[in-house]
Amino acid sequence: MRTLVTGVTGFAGGHLAEALLERGDTVVGIGRTATWPPALQHLNGKVDLRAGDLSDAANTEAILRDTRPERICHLAGYARTGRSFKEADAAWDGNLTTTRRFYDAVVRWGARPRILFIGSGLIYGGGERPPDESAPLRPASPYAASKAAADLLSYQVYCAPGLDVVRARPFNHIGPRQSAEFAVAHFARQMVAIERGRQPAVLETGDLRPSRDLTDVRDTVAAYVLLLDKGRSGEAYNVASGHDFAMQTVLDRLLKQAQLTVDVRQRTELVRPTELAAVRADVTKLQRETGWEPRFTLDQTLADTLEYWRRQP
Repeated sequence: MRTLVTGVTGFAGGHLAEALLERGDTVVGIGRTATWPPALQHLNGKVDLRAGDLSDAANTEAILRDTRPERICHLAGYARTGRSFKEADAAWDGNLTTTRRFYDAVVRWGARPRILFIGSGLIYGGGERPPDESAPLRPASPYAASKAAADLLSYQVYCAPGLDVVRARPFNHIGPRQSAEFAVAHFARQMVAIERGRQPAVLETGDLRPSRDLTDVRDTVAAYVLLLDKGRSGEAYNVASGHDFAMQTVLDRLLKQAQLTVDVRQRTELVRPTELAAVRADVTKLQRETGWEPRFTLDQTLADTLEYWRRQP
């Protein structure tokens, strides 16, 4: 099976490429440049990496015609929830405009590959009970709003002109190779710096009161592979663990694993203008229709994340 991954040089993209290669797929990737970041150098020569700006529909169409993928996983987009309040234009361009032009390129190409659109569980906003896929969309940030719009666009192009699109709505996923712009990786990188004596025993955080549904990125991409195979065209699927943990609990577990005693200080600039108190997903549909189950516990994911940062220079 020939599978194309947009955003292949990103956090989830690299893990997805590994999962697809492991099952024997021929993998084509699109990145802004045809250069792998240091953490993904092992994919050089294994993935056919093409340089392309997805906002350039003509260039994207040329890549599609040349590589002729049977399946596409559209991961590329703007991913910074907190920063989107100051970068709203970048969020809308990266998530909605780019996705629209990508679909335009697929339509002009003329083939009908299976497409998995990667959205976000944040499109639901907060609520008292875990949302299933029929829950109303109440995005609370420019990032979430742009993802909600791209999700609706993905349904529209399924209806007309009839693309074979499945929508994934992943909640927070964490693990090795995640950028330290995100909370768990930010904690882990600081702990390793403290272990090495490169910073004092002071750990800076945002708001630790919210709880989040956290899934290992390797489990998340396993769900993507199953949805490429088994997802129903036009349907949406939550991708998450179905359990939520307070960020304070996550930090405490990391500190216990690192055997560190630190002074925890909240930085106001790390606190988002709007912060959902609790986020947890109903993943009944994903499990029922694909058989997906998570393999990694939270503690294993945290241990692997710490170990990743310990391997960095």
